[in-house]
Amino acid sequence: MRAALLLKWPGMPNEIPPAPPSPATPCTGVCRLDDRGYCMGCRRTIEEIGRWRSMSEAERLHVMRHVLPARGQP
Repeated sequence: MRAALLLKWPGMPNEIPPAPPSPATPCTGVCRLDDRGYCMGCRRTIEEIGRWRSMSEAERLHVMRHVLPARGQP
């Protein structure tokens, strides 16, 4: 069995830095639209789902804290 060769550049830290946090999302993996056009899993509209990655963190938090709760439970 061969040992793995690990390269270390001068000044390179010994530990790998943690990955940046994932953007907040209400997605539950249940991706079907109801008769009103809301996702049955997260209650977002198809437009909100499509724009989600381009929204700022503040916009996403507003939707999750205020808009989605006003739509009721999935």
